[in-house]
Amino acid sequence: MNGEPSTVVSPGLWGFVAFFVLAVALYLLMRNMNARMRRMSYRAEQRQREAEEHAAQRKAGKAGADDEPAPSVQDGDTGTSPEDSGGEEPRP
Repeated sequence: MNGEPSTVVSPGLWGFVAFFVLAVALYLLMRNMNARMRRMSYRAEQRQREAEEHAAQRKAGKAGADDEPAPSVQDGDTGTSPEDSGGEEPRP
């Protein structure tokens, strides 16, 4: 060697492996996010259709004046109140 530091620097095999793992993780995360967004869109469209159908029924007079729309069940909501379960609050 002539005493000069090498100017050729490369991340090597482990740098490539780390980059490849990050790329695969990003691909899987994006794929999962797109699936979740598509499901949310379908659910929103379904709720919109149900609301339109209910409004049409009420306008046509098919739904009685005492009928109330059923409460929508959100993700994770069982639709029960603390009174229904004996007065105890559900645990998270």
